[in-house]
Amino acid sequence: MQQNYDAEPVSALSEVDDQELIELICQKNEAALSELYDRYARLLFSVAHHMVGDQAAAEEITLDAFTQVWEKAERYNPDRASLSTWMVSIARYRAIDRLRRWDARPEKDSVYWTDVNFELSSHHHNPEASTEENLLRERVQGALAELPVEQRQALALAYFNGMSHSQIADALDLPLGTVKTRIRLAMEKLRRLLWEEQRPE
Repeated sequence: MQQNYDAEPVSALSEVDDQELIELICQKNEAALSELYDRYARLLFSVAHHMVGDQAAAEEITLDAFTQVWEKAERYNPDRASLSTWMVSIARYRAIDRLRRWDARPEKDSVYWTDVNFELSSHHHNPEASTEENLLRERVQGALAELPVEQRQALALAYFNGMSHSQIADALDLPLGTVKTRIRLAMEKLRRLLWEEQRPE
């Protein structure tokens, strides 16, 4: 007999696997949806924020995605994708819809590297120190712009959205090894580009 999780605190579901959670959600078990939200809200928010570049919009997309999971849980097919991948796909489609409404550019170009806020240390009031920091920031942004799109995307999710390699693999629907390789190659190229800029003529 299946346990009545509605009568239990959400924490009682913490050991339940994703498949059983989605089955409970199909039965309109709100505690199961709450547990699923705790597990994956940050991932979906990160994906949405990466795509639309706006926190409020990303929060709305995340809530919309979980609403769709609640309403259409029975459509999930575990033979086609993991639950996290399925939910990321929902969030991505929601974000794409939002971008279309904004008449924005496609997802692959959604990282505005010139808008990335590089906090390099300090609260210097010394004009020379401030100038040096601004030059360093420009060098980093210029080096990032030299990276291939797919490497920039993986790097952005890892370092500016705080996602793990496995979360990035789910978000981009790529093998974990591919994600690790892209990030490694991106870091190597950044180091090389920055080193070359600093070498004396």
